[in-house]
Amino acid sequence: MTTTEGGPGRGEAREHALWQLQPASQREAARDHLTRLRQHGGTYRSIAAAAALSPATVRGLASGRRRAQPATATAVLTVTSPALPRSRLDATGTRLRLRALHVMGHGSARIARAIGVHPVTIRKLVRGDACTVSQQLRDAIADLYDAWWDKRAPGRTRFERAAATVARKRAITGNWCAAAALDDDHLDTPGYRPQYGWQPATGTGTAPDIHPPHRHHHENRP
Repeated sequence: MTTTEGGPGRGEAREHALWQLQPASQREAARDHLTRLRQHGGTYRSIAAAAALSPATVRGLASGRRRAQPATATAVLTVTSPALPRSRLDATGTRLRLRALHVMGHGSARIARAIGVHPVTIRKLVRGDACTVSQQLRDAIADLYDAWWDKRAPGRTRFERAAATVARKRAITGNWCAAAALDDDHLDTPGYRPQYGWQPATGTGTAPDIHPPHRHHHENRP
């Protein structure tokens, strides 16, 4: 049997009928699951590969611009976070390191200058808005933390003193702990929570200025 020109074929008609019968809850579940996979470091490309779909299909489902066919929703729901390539890492340890630096007076702008990224990138991590971080940025922040964790921010000018005061006040308001209260053995464990909150810390001296390596200059995403 042939179809009329421009009309749907039998397969397309059957797919459309299945779409109409598919519960809206399943379609929403697929979109919510996709959001969680993205929050845990999955990319459109990696999720698509795991689900045997095209990246454009996955991107369209996430944005709501494309209707999720029954087979598409099922494929997305079968993908698990551990099955995805780890192109990004959990940001727990990075966030705690940054907050500990604030206790010592190192604000987001100063940290961003030392690493070579945009201050907004650091602020997102400090606030907890970013759940994952790239390997490169995680390593850069860990290196900076190792250099500054027990060193105060400099106060050579009125601007530096004011910036350090703002950073310390933010740490106090957030009840963020200093580096000495962090457990290095569990710092990078997802979900790790320090046992103690803010305590005053004076450090062992003043932190040196650090200039970023060229490779970090254009990384503006956490």
